[in-house]
Amino acid sequence: MLSFIVRMTFEHEDHDEISEMLCKLTAATRSEPGCVSYIPHFVEGEPCMVLLYEQYVDEAALEHHRSTEHFRQYVVGGLYQKMRNREIEDLMAVC
Repeated sequence: MLSFIVRMTFEHEDHDEISEMLCKLTAATRSEPGCVSYIPHFVEGEPCMVLLYEQYVDEAALEHHRSTEHFRQYVVGGLYQKMRNREIEDLMAVC
């Protein structure tokens, strides 16, 4: 199982557009066969920061996700174009 968190910051004026992209991306991603969990959050008190919690059954499922049309449209063509900063934290399950 692969688990990680992606933190992205955006301009305040992009908040509604980012929210709309995330909702569309989330619906499509959750329907992928290898997606275990895909949960976007705005960070309370920091409305310009998004935290994405993602889990995939394996590396192949993650690669499939990154090759989808919705990833190209909403991430490459949307979020990546609007974000000011991005950090990724790989997670290791305890149990």
